[in-house]
Amino acid sequence: MHTLQYRFDGPQDAPVLVIGPSLGTTWHMWDRQIPELSQHWRVLRFDLPGHGGAPAHPATAVGELSDRLLATLDSLGVQRFGYAGCSIGGAIGADLALRHPHRVAALALVAASPRFGSADEFRQRGVIVRTNGLEPMARSAPDQWFTHGFAAAQPAIVEWAVQMVRTTDPGCYIAACEALAAFDIRPELGRISVPTLVLVGAEDHVTGPAEARTLVAGIPDARLALVPGASHLAPVEQPGAVTDLLLTHFSTSWQDTLAAIPVPGTGATLSAPVLPIAEIAPAAAGPDGVTSGRPDPYDPGMKVRREVLGDAHVDRVMAASDDFTGEFQELVTRYAWGETWTREGLDRRTRSCVTLTALVTSGHLEGLAPHIRAALRNGLTPAEIKEVLLQTAVYCGIPAAGAAFTIAQSVIQEETTPRT
Repeated sequence: MHTLQYRFDGPQDAPVLVIGPSLGTTWHMWDRQIPELSQHWRVLRFDLPGHGGAPAHPATAVGELSDRLLATLDSLGVQRFGYAGCSIGGAIGADLALRHPHRVAALALVAASPRFGSADEFRQRGVIVRTNGLEPMARSAPDQWFTHGFAAAQPAIVEWAVQMVRTTDPGCYIAACEALAAFDIRPELGRISVPTLVLVGAEDHVTGPAEARTLVAGIPDARLALVPGASHLAPVEQPGAVTDLLLTHFSTSWQDTLAAIPVPGTGATLSAPVLPIAEIAPAAAGPDGVTSGRPDPYDPGMKVRREVLGDAHVDRVMAASDDFTGEFQELVTRYAWGETWTREGLDRRTRSCVTLTALVTSGHLEGLAPHIRAALRNGLTPAEIKEVLLQTAVYCGIPAAGAAFTIAQSVIQEETTPRT
């Protein structure tokens, strides 16, 4: 549970270059870079949990993925390494450069961002996968990953991409979405001291040139490489250009450090026998704390409130507050969210069940819709929400439950329908 599935390619006495995949892909997304890179480095590729047949041990934070990668490298005796990662793989690299700069000799961030969209977007994606499985994500992957011209000309690669997503463990995919929802290093970019290449496809509409320029503007020793004719999976779509850029960067920017400890064995080494699926040729500051002799629960409360109800809902509520209602919103944030929802006695799924029941029982249906959305985000399925409402019908009354079913049906349909 504490390490990652990996493979090595290249000479055992060469410096180690680690390369990480994007969400929904496997280490095979880097196949076309390996022949060249492995002539100069001992290349370690890894799979995310539940991807490419890797054990399905979900990780809900980028830092947890980084820790598992470091545990893997420690077990192999690798102390210093270069790192290149795509999308969430880039987030892992940035986290390593922030928390373990002494380990990273040079860094390449491919199709990366200091913040990947909004937390609401990724938690919504988790709701869709929990309800519909990975098929909606698989069908939309080609449009997200490739330019239209490339997808039309390369149907075999499109099918490979779709199959990669389909064969990913849904729980691990949802956990990775949670990790990206919580990832935001915009205030910390200036602390990345590793020589960094920021590489992005010119036609990437997921994490495009704007996000890349934000990284370059914030990281002191960073330069931008824009790859024409490429979308999100630039290493697949423009393999030659990406390989050349990585070769140049790691050949010229590698910090003068001790070489990594050699790894026993020669040739390709696998962490376990794996059958490949396919191969291809700053948060808003809270008000002043309460001086009660213990930490103010406002900030933890706001964090949980946003995670459960979503940024869009909380932003609307806070924007509508004024001198008359502002203190009430502080009270709600501190005590409902900071004191109660943060308690460890119940998990969030159970708290959502209790909250839905309480709202129906009390007749406060005006607050039901956001908490139906929250229940979906907290891991309840539509079938489980139905069971909660059926239970309330028996103990709290048919009319109240009937009104609740109408509200829940509308919200569930909206939240679980894949968006094109």
